[in-house]
Amino acid sequence: MLITTTNTIEGKRVVAYYGIVSGETIIGANVVRDFFASITDVIGGRSGSYEKVLREAKDIALAEMGEQARRMGANAIIAVDLDYETIGNNGSMLMVSASGTAVRVE
Repeated sequence: MLITTTNTIEGKRVVAYYGIVSGETIIGANVVRDFFASITDVIGGRSGSYEKVLREAKDIALAEMGEQARRMGANAIIAVDLDYETIGNNGSMLMVSASGTAVRVE
């Protein structure tokens, strides 16, 4: 499944549009990870544990969206948009949503 943020795929022709597809994931924050991230925030640097969770959440949302498109008969998704939000008490949960247009290209 080809997934792109662009509206077209260079060298490919869209032959069918199947509609909007989406994938969402919500991942809870871990108390230990939060503790070590706060230390990183104080002393500077990147928070590898949070970056890993962000990547994991994004990958899950994209995979879910891709599976929905596959079931529709699509072989690509164009115009993909990724949104990140924190929800819950004190932003304790991370929500990632992905949406795009399922298409068939040749």
